[in-house]
Amino acid sequence: MSLLDEIKAPIRRELSEFEPFFRKSLTSDVPLLGTILNYMYRTKGKQVRPMFVFLSAAMLGQTNELTQVAACSVELLHSATLVHDDVVDESYERRGVFSVNALWRNKLAVLVGDYILAQGLLLQLEYKQCRFLNLISRAVQEMAEGEILQIKKSRKLDIDTETYFNIIRKKTASLIATSLAIGAASVTSDETVIEKMYLIGQDAGIAFQIKDDIFDYQEKGIIGKPTGNDIKEKKITLPLLYLLNNSSPAERLRILRLVKRKNENRDAVRELVGMVVRQGGIDYATQQMNLFREKAISAIVEFPENEARTSLISLMNYITERIK
Repeated sequence: MSLLDEIKAPIRRELSEFEPFFRKSLTSDVPLLGTILNYMYRTKGKQVRPMFVFLSAAMLGQTNELTQVAACSVELLHSATLVHDDVVDESYERRGVFSVNALWRNKLAVLVGDYILAQGLLLQLEYKQCRFLNLISRAVQEMAEGEILQIKKSRKLDIDTETYFNIIRKKTASLIATSLAIGAASVTSDETVIEKMYLIGQDAGIAFQIKDDIFDYQEKGIIGKPTGNDIKEKKITLPLLYLLNNSSPAERLRILRLVKRKNENRDAVRELVGMVVRQGGIDYATQQMNLFREKAISAIVEFPENEARTSLISLMNYITERIK
C-alpha cells in the first residue's frame, strides 16, 4: 500500500462517493463544452484538496452529504483556477499533458473556467449553503488578488520577503485553507473551530507552495514543467529571493537584469539556477517550508486524536515531501 493510499484509508468511502458527485458537476449538454470538461476530468490530478476537506470533516465529526458538496465546491474552484492560470501564464502543459488553452485556445479556456466556477456556486445555492458560499467567495477574492499582485511585482521585480509570503498566502494557501475550513463547516457550526482550521490550512498551503517553488530549481523537470520556468516568467520566488537578499548591491542588480532582460536565454536561466543552489537558496526555502508545516501540525494535534487526524498530519507531510 502506498503512502497516499494509507492517508486515504479513513476517508475511502467518502472519496469513492465523491467521484460520481464531482463527475456529475463537470458536465454540460453543449457538445464542445462537454468534450473539454471530459478531457479535464480524465487528466485530473490527485485531488488533494478534497482529501483535506474530508479529513478535516472526519476529524471533527461525522461526514455527510454536505461534506460531499464542500469537497466538490473546492475541487470545482480549483479546476476553474487552473484553467485560468494557464491562460494568464501562457502555459501549454498541465500535469504532463496539453492544457485546455493549448488545445482550444484562450477564449474557450476562459469561458470553460467561468462555467466551472459557476457550477460550484450553483451547487452551494442548491443546497442553501451560505456559509460555504462565503468561504468559497473569500477564496476567489484572495486568489485573484494574489495573482494580480504577483503580475505587478513580476513587471517591476521589486518583491520583498513580506510581499512574497502575502502573494502565496492569497494565491495558493487560501484554497487549502478553505478546504480545511469548509470541511469543518460541513460538520460543525462552531465559527472558532472553522476559523482555526482555516488558519491551519493557510500554514499548510504556504508550505505546499514553497515546495512547488523549490521544484523549479531541480535538475530535471520532474513535475512536468521546465526547470527555471519561474525565472522565465520573471517570478521571484523564495529560493531566488534568498539569493537577492544575500548579494551585494552590484550583484543584486546583475541578477535582476538577468531575470528581466534575458529570461528567455537558457544559459542565463541555468546560471541563475546554479547561483541559487550554490548560495543556499534551496536550503533556506526548505527550512521555511518545514517551519510552516510544523506550525500547522502543532495546531492540528490540539484536536482529539483519531484516524482522520493522523491522516491529516500525514497529508501535510506528504505535500512537503513529495517528489512531483
